[in-house]
Amino acid sequence: MPRPSGSNAVEKTLAVLDALGDHERISDIAQATGLHKSTVHRILQDFARLGFVRVTEQGTYQGGARILGLAGRVLARTGAAQRAEPELAALQADCGGAVHLALVDGDEAVYVAKVEGDKPYRMASRVGMSLPLHCTSIGKAVLAALPEPDVRALLARTRPVARTARTLVEPDAVVGHLVGVRERGYSVDDEENELGVRCVGAAVFDHTRRVIGAVSVSQLVSDPDGRPPEELGPRVAAAAREISRLLGAPG
Repeated sequence: MPRPSGSNAVEKTLAVLDALGDHERISDIAQATGLHKSTVHRILQDFARLGFVRVTEQGTYQGGARILGLAGRVLARTGAAQRAEPELAALQADCGGAVHLALVDGDEAVYVAKVEGDKPYRMASRVGMSLPLHCTSIGKAVLAALPEPDVRALLARTRPVARTARTLVEPDAVVGHLVGVRERGYSVDDEENELGVRCVGAAVFDHTRRVIGAVSVSQLVSDPDGRPPEELGPRVAAAAREISRLLGAPG
């Protein structure tokens, strides 16, 4: 992006936003944009206040949930969501419930694709919505793919709260639960994020074998035609492997 000229506030704001894709420190962003550090700092603070930027513990700046939420609405038609679309549709046709694909954004995940279930009810989820990692099937699938020290560090940063009486919040309990997720190859959110809703998820990886998100199937616990997690799990895991392959993951 060209460097901003004159006093055009929109150009300056967009220049900082563009530079944020490659840089995290104020000094580096200032150098990349040609703007004064004080100007960059003011713009970043406004972004942080509005949720477009998050400030790390080291005092650097990274894209926030609202940026990925905006990107998620674009990704619904392009990028990862578009590549995954056939497999998401096939998974929904096989399982009947609502199918989601979410990508990691810092210490959260954001829905980038959703295929509604063929049920008389609808899930409240939507593309662009963020979700916690400690109590959702998508989040737990992501956490299970991370080293334990990274999981404990994330839990220390986010200080997870109980969304329902079933939510695990103590670090040891969460870490212990993830052992079973790794062994099975899929995760289960059994009314831990929302009462009455059960979800099954599996991690998605990119071409570097890095976990970037997860796919899930959601259904109501009271659904008489709902399928048990042990039946859904292997199918969701197979879909996650295929989506990972479509995104370039080896093997």
